Amino acid sequence: MSKTFERHALVRFADCDPAGIVFYPRYFEMLNALLEDWFAQALGIDFADFITTRRAGLPSRRIESEFVLVSRCGDTLTQVLRIKRLGTTSLTLDVRYLGPDGERARFEQVLVCTSLDTHRATPFPADLRAALERFIE
Repeated sequence: MSKTFERHALVRFADCDPAGIVFYPRYFEMLNALLEDWFAQALGIDFADFITTRRAGLPSRRIESEFVLVSRCGDTLTQVLRIKRLGTTSLTLDVRYLGPDGERARFEQVLVCTSLDTHRATPFPADLRAALERFIE
């Protein structure tokens, strides 16, 4: 079982469609913001530096999603992330968005570590791998 990383995200007016609920692509933008905060706050790695200076990437290979309940402008979502699987070049995340009335959305996301120079899969850098392994209990 993995440790969890949690953060709170306010649903903003810009996140909503004309029906007044979260426009589903915005959940994916929230997913990426959660990943960047997880790197900085829990893994101790600057995501921008990882991408720009170190020339490494973590593109999504696969994302499965399920939208359970609607979220509206002004709602606060608790986003919960945990590692489901850690491989040599990829990891699978389990992410849940929770509201006071229960689960709003869930995602299973597979990320692949790549070189931004070759765009090929590469093993996780040693410092990232160590941080990821510490996140697994």
